Amino acid sequence: MSYRIERINNLIRQEISELLQRQVKDPRLGTFIAVTEVSTSPDLKSAKVFVSRISNQEEKEETMQALEAAAGFLRKSLMKNLRLRRVPDLHFYWDDSIERADRLFRLLDQAGAEDGGTTEKN
Repeated sequence: MSYRIERINNLIRQEISELLQRQVKDPRLGTFIAVTEVSTSPDLKSAKVFVSRISNQEEKEETMQALEAAAGFLRKSLMKNLRLRRVPDLHFYWDDSIERADRLFRLLDQAGAEDGGTTEKN
């Protein structure tokens, strides 16, 4: 990936994060949603926006619906706030890495607690 595309990805990620926190007032998005990654095509026609939040399946679906509904607003705001010749179409994807990390930490804590209990007995 070129340095230019990488910079654009970071700019778009930061800007969408700020817009979701400050300007998008859809209750389906909840209080905390993380934009984990943006992957823009080399021709800047489309961008994959990966989002995450700790939630159940129903909340995930509502979040994705809300993001798809807000895509036009977000793109228009990007056009206004970023100095790019072309602003890509936004496509949202769920990133479950936060949930996987949370599960992994819980398993490690559980294993540590079990291991700590057997070590103290010996």
